[in-house]
Formats: sequence, structure tokens, C-alpha cells
Amino acid sequence: MTEQLALFPQATGKPEGLQYVAEFILPTLERELIGHVSALPLQPFQFGAFEGKRRVASFGFRYDYTLQRLQPAEPMPDWLGPLIEKVEAFDGPSTQIAQVLCTEYNVGVGIGWHRDKPHFDRIFGLSLGSACKVRFRRAVGEKWQRYTLEAAPRSLYIMSGESRRIWEHSIPAVEAPRYSITFRTMADRKT
Repeated sequence: MTEQLALFPQATGKPEGLQYVAEFILPTLERELIGHVSALPLQPFQFGAFEGKRRVASFGFRYDYTLQRLQPAEPMPDWLGPLIEKVEAFDGPSTQIAQVLCTEYNVGVGIGWHRDKPHFDRIFGLSLGSACKVRFRRAVGEKWQRYTLEAAPRSLYIMSGESRRIWEHSIPAVEAPRYSITFRTMADRKT
């Protein structure tokens, strides 16, 4: 039976453009950030007429699903400044974070399959509080190629290239409270 299964291996290659950095921040900073995110006026995620179970706060810009366009959001709070600088320095001198999304996931909450809106370019996800699986998939013929990233607390994952534009991603329901801070650069929209 094992030999039979080996004839049809499942593609497990990491998506091009996906990077992972363990221990991007120290535990003391993680605790501070969880405190800051918890203190925000988090609201249920709005997807048009639907309301998601995760709670969010956007800074810089937010995507309005009813109007189907970017809208200005609150300015970046001061406590995010040093963290934005750290992400920008990690990615290189041309990186400019323009949008930040803070998210709270309670037990049993996840996020379905999606790609971030095309207004954004590179995506940086900082995982806080508990580990989670970040699942990736892309269509290959009539099947799906899949990859799962185990995102530990305090880790940063970066999506660019194919991992950003071709692959969809999702997070299954978390088993312990989790927070994330997502940093986004803007796409070059010269069309």
C-alpha cells in the first residue's frame, strides 16, 4: 500500500516568494503587542453584508467591500512605528508599509480561502499568541497543489511573487486565542 501511494506523491513544494522568519520579535514585545491590539476598538470583520467572526482594526487604509474600493483608515498609532521600521528594514530600503491590519482570532475562528486585494503588494504577517497553520493552495489542472506553513508565535511570514498573486491562503479555526498584525505595501498601480 505504501508503494502504491508513493506513485502519486502530493506536491508539497513551498510557494515561490514565501519566506518565514522564526522569532522575529522577543516574547516581551509580543506581550506588549497583544496588549496594544487587545485595547483597540476591534470590530467584526465586514465582508459586504456578511460579518466575520474575527475582529479587526485597520490603519492607513481599509478595503470597503460594499463600495469595492480602498478607503482611508485611522493613521498608524505610535506603538506600531518601531515595528513597521523593523519590518521595512528586514525587507529592504524600498519597502514602505502603507497599511496595517490588526486581527484577533478567538478559539474556533479562522479565515477562509482568499488572496489579498490587488491594491496591495507584499504581505507581512506577524503571528502572536499561539501557533497556527497558514494553508496555501493553487489550482493545477483539476486538482489543488497545497502547502502548509506552521506559523509559530512571534514569527513573521512574507508573501510576494507567486505566493502572493497565484496562491490562495487560509487559516483553519485556531485552537487557542491568536492575534496577528498584517503589514502591507501598496501595488504599483500605473495603469
